[in-house]
Amino acid sequence: MRVAVIGTGYVGLTTAVSLAMNGHQVIGIDLVASKVEKLRQGISPIYEPGLEEALKKVLSDGALAFYTDLTEAKDAEIFFICVGTPEAADGTADLTYVLGAVSDMEKVHSFSPQERIVVIKSTVPVGTGEKVAGMLAGCQGVSVASNPEFLREGSALLDALEPSRIVIGVDNPQAAARMEELYNGVKAPRVITTRANAELIKYASNAFLATRISFMNELARLSTALGTDIVTISRGMGLDSRIGPQFLRAGVGYGGSCFPKDTIALLQLAAEHNIHLSILDKVREVNTTQPGWFLEQLCLQLPDLKGKQIAVLGLTFKPDTDDIREAPSLKLIEALLQKGASVKAFDPIGAPGVSKQFPQITYTQSAAEACEGAYAALLVTEWEQCVQLDWNQVHQSMVQPLLVDGRNAWPNQEVKEAGFHYIGVGRS
Repeated sequence: MRVAVIGTGYVGLTTAVSLAMNGHQVIGIDLVASKVEKLRQGISPIYEPGLEEALKKVLSDGALAFYTDLTEAKDAEIFFICVGTPEAADGTADLTYVLGAVSDMEKVHSFSPQERIVVIKSTVPVGTGEKVAGMLAGCQGVSVASNPEFLREGSALLDALEPSRIVIGVDNPQAAARMEELYNGVKAPRVITTRANAELIKYASNAFLATRISFMNELARLSTALGTDIVTISRGMGLDSRIGPQFLRAGVGYGGSCFPKDTIALLQLAAEHNIHLSILDKVREVNTTQPGWFLEQLCLQLPDLKGKQIAVLGLTFKPDTDDIREAPSLKLIEALLQKGASVKAFDPIGAPGVSKQFPQITYTQSAAEACEGAYAALLVTEWEQCVQLDWNQVHQSMVQPLLVDGRNAWPNQEVKEAGFHYIGVGRS
């Protein structure tokens, strides 16, 4: 099928590449000319394992092309809207880019009319699909579908090629059939439903995953007080088939472009209908305070941080991505600087982005280098390069052998035997 993808960020580029890999003829659209030029050269603007190699392959095969002008996609049968929906000042989802793309789509259809489907893949509040359908009501032959993404940064391409489920929200069987044709050959359960249901499935999924994380982080605080081990507790919980092991890891809190934004957008949506989602309110509260609680564990060992060098290992919000949006590391660095600490940081990918916000700290080429001369090392993101270390070498290089593990990823018994004082999140 002939497909156009509007927006080439994490969602858009991954969607375009995966569709091209599945045999469709795809055109990617982005308004930033310099970005389009790099994409044409096979240079991905984001770090995502396997994506750039796949991009180069589909470009060389002629299955994917990039343009700045939407009229280049006038023959497309399917238009995916994959633009950003950033958090507005009041916490709601800002639909400026989505509605702008719809207006451009309307103009394209006016001089190149045909039957086509406009698919909203961006994360949008319930009711957006209906609003878009109203905007396109005068475009004969155009249907509107909601097809939310469930991509995990760090494994986005795999998730696009082998999705856990495909949710399609439509208002007519013809559009449903065309969407089924688009995903023909992709093995995954289908949920064919209304646009409103599809939109809420996305928000509810992210809110529930965030809830699991905050629940475990709050439980880890109790575990710290009781002297129990949250890692063992998590494993024992996860073996229950009604619970499962996913998203039960305690840490320094969630970040990224989705959970923080989507949880507050869902709260705002509920408030507009006079519903108070009290559990989700608490989820956000726990996540907001978790980095501070984590730093308190450090300060119990080092009450005065003034002038002391602290190593911060890992800066992105999770491994295998360059995304630093809402990353816990940012809050921790700011708090450390406010306490007078000297910060040395390492991240294999994320340092350039963080350096724009914190140019005053030192960035190193390795985790071991960051630990040299440090009074404590904080593990904030569990990159392999931050976890697999020569502990004898690190011990010798630090002023004080104090490890504060914000991801419970370091081998706690091994480092203790190497002479370190180890503090995890809810670990005895």
